[in-house]
Amino acid sequence: MYPRLFQVGHFFLPTYGVLVATGLIVGLLVTVRLAHRQGIDLDTMWNMGLVAVLAGIIGSKLLYLFTTWQEHPDQPLNLFSLDTLQSGGVFSGGLLLSIAVCYWYAVKHRMPKLKTADSFAPGIAIGHAIGRLGCFAAGCCFGKPTTLPWGVIFTNPLAQWAGTPLNIRLHPTQIYEFLAEALIFLVLLWIFRHRSFEGQVSAAYLFLYGIARYFLEFLRADPDRGSMFGGVMSATQFIALLLVVGGGVMWILCPRPQANTRTQLATTA
Repeated sequence: MYPRLFQVGHFFLPTYGVLVATGLIVGLLVTVRLAHRQGIDLDTMWNMGLVAVLAGIIGSKLLYLFTTWQEHPDQPLNLFSLDTLQSGGVFSGGLLLSIAVCYWYAVKHRMPKLKTADSFAPGIAIGHAIGRLGCFAAGCCFGKPTTLPWGVIFTNPLAQWAGTPLNIRLHPTQIYEFLAEALIFLVLLWIFRHRSFEGQVSAAYLFLYGIARYFLEFLRADPDRGSMFGGVMSATQFIALLLVVGGGVMWILCPRPQANTRTQLATTA
């Protein structure tokens, strides 16, 4: 891990923050570029992107607060302390709130909903992938102990702010998710270029990311994602299942383009 890019006196630049910010910027650039290719107004798309980022930050923090509420039963105000506010969040919460807010924004500004969603999906994937490298640098979102040769051992005491165990070989779940998201990004770009209906890219993202995140949760060891149904699954796994179902339903229900009129007339004749 490499938690700080550099430090001068008491000032330091956290690697996590830099990579997360980089992910947001790259994700927005990809989104706007794809939106431009579909004829969507760029100014409106930039504004929507900024709203989506803000909603993502708030949503991830709210789900983090919800899942860690039981850790502070006697001191609930600790949830709103500076340390908690400076910590990360739960990505699934940010994704859900961003989807809801972007849908509202698209309706309000009369934007093409499915085209807009298709523009966002690859940007979310690559932005999240880069952000996971920040998690690896900070030591958060760590995995369970493993004996596999590619396991990682964190030794920097700064990793303990996230509860990361030191000097123990762990699954590099941050790298696993980086690779999964990078692969999803490439698949989504291919689908974008060859899609047969609007909404196909975003539906594929929900389905693919939901599957990847559901199974990756089995290797995670950090406790900040909550539990449901008596510990049967984490809250993040439950949300991942919702994403899989939502993506599948969206793929089925999205309207397909009508057959070419000339082809229909020729067939009729």
